[in-house]
Amino acid sequence: MRTYLALDDPLQFHPVERAPSLPVRLVQRRPFPVERYRRLYKNVGGQWFWHDRLAWSDEQLERYLASPGVTVWELETESGESAGYFELQRTDDASVEIVYFGLVPKFMGRGLGGFLLTHAVKEAWRVGGPRVWLHTCTLDSERALPNYKARGFREFKTQRLEVDIEGAQVVSERLLDG
Repeated sequence: MRTYLALDDPLQFHPVERAPSLPVRLVQRRPFPVERYRRLYKNVGGQWFWHDRLAWSDEQLERYLASPGVTVWELETESGESAGYFELQRTDDASVEIVYFGLVPKFMGRGLGGFLLTHAVKEAWRVGGPRVWLHTCTLDSERALPNYKARGFREFKTQRLEVDIEGAQVVSERLLDG
């Protein structure tokens, strides 16, 4: 199941106000280096079977990351270790999609997810758009959907998917309904 969620009004948003459990900083690199992006994408999304960006060539990914409507923010520890990231994209309807969002596994369960999502939403509204949206699926962390809903995101669409996985890779994906 794929679930689409949105914040249609800033008053709907419930930010995390507490400081994270360990010292971290958010860093935006413009453009985001391809090698660093690939490493983060795999480290964050590998266990959840993220695969879309793996098929892109370095040139495709470099062009995409340099696009004016795309921003990537990395969550780093004091020592510079990657703890997670979020990727935003302005869409044709002027909304902002949180395209990718997540934490490196060793940083899960430390209260960083709500902190990171709060900053992703604030940044999405800062870059413009009357609406902030994202999607998740049942292959994602069991903490994802509750985090989104706790921040005020509301479901606006669901889709049934059939996904074939061999080993650690998605080999096919079919939408069963619209």
